[in-house]
Amino acid sequence: MPARLTHARVVDAAAQVADRGGLAHVTMRNVGRELGVEAMSLYHHVAGKDALLDSLTEWIFARIDLPDVDAPWRTAMADRATSVRTVLSGHTWALGLIESRRSPGPWLLRHHDAVLGCLRRNGFPVALAASAYSVLDAYVFGFVLTELNLPFEPGESAAEFVAQLDLPTDHYPHLAELVAEQITDPGYSYGAEFDRGLALVLDGLEARLG
Repeated sequence: MPARLTHARVVDAAAQVADRGGLAHVTMRNVGRELGVEAMSLYHHVAGKDALLDSLTEWIFARIDLPDVDAPWRTAMADRATSVRTVLSGHTWALGLIESRRSPGPWLLRHHDAVLGCLRRNGFPVALAASAYSVLDAYVFGFVLTELNLPFEPGESAAEFVAQLDLPTDHYPHLAELVAEQITDPGYSYGAEFDRGLALVLDGLEARLG
């Protein structure tokens, strides 16, 4: 006997459809097919595609670690940034969705309030807290977008990729220097840049707060 249809099952199925084919494939018909039911059955649990996308946004925010408003801000923001990166990297369709909805739900609002609350309780003025939140998200979102679109073949390392490029030192001395001193290192991984870049952002916020 098929499992009873619920709002949570519908949203989980929509996420599975999106994981396989992107947001363009999230239609009531495709989600119904994922669940083995007619699309009309879904309307008892979700009002339509817009409502489904709102619910997918909530689905994403429910999976991001919520910062503790009483924790030291730097640790809380670093942990939260790492969690955002992990979730967005695993559900690539979410990057263009989560800040686009006009009907924010409780998970999204709770998350935003917790981030701002942590910053405010650690002495950030309102304007600086808003700027800190913005620059942190810009860094994480931008890093994830870059990481997802690197032109590497499956299993190809950064060193193997750059070895194919023509970078004469007389034309591109600084790029050649970067390749020689860092990217050709056998242990180099672009993903490792995340923590170093995040530390630079946090250092800047710490200096500004001081």
